[in-house]
Amino acid sequence: MSRYLPNTQATEAVGARMAGCGAAGDVIFLHGDLGAGKTTLVRGLLRALGHRGAVKSPTYTLVEPYDTPAGPVFHFDLYRLGDPEELEYMGIRDYLDGRGLCLVEWPERGAGILPEPQLDLFLDHADAGRLLRVLPHGERGRELMECLFGT
Repeated sequence: MSRYLPNTQATEAVGARMAGCGAAGDVIFLHGDLGAGKTTLVRGLLRALGHRGAVKSPTYTLVEPYDTPAGPVFHFDLYRLGDPEELEYMGIRDYLDGRGLCLVEWPERGAGILPEPQLDLFLDHADAGRLLRVLPHGERGRELMECLFGT
């Protein structure tokens, strides 16, 4: 499934829609080049969940936790990860214990350590906007995709 997102507002709107779909224990991978809109999508999700502060990519900290009225959200950015084993040292399993929604940018850098996600979201530059492609995994992934796109 894919959708064209003509601007930042459309990308944030997809994130906001996802806020009504994702739940504790879900793992969603966000793929795309620098500037593709991954953090913009996360910002839309967090704002829809009631977060009012800044939303920045946790490039240097690797993870930014958010306590929202709907529950915890963990935003990972693995761009600067040197080795997937570093995730073990930072306590990745504590974040993946099912109590929060996990959104992971640059998940390929954590290959072998990260679990399979329920959804892979791919954001690519397309004309003046972005092309969002969605790849679900398992029944939960299909449920998320149906919720997100109403299919």
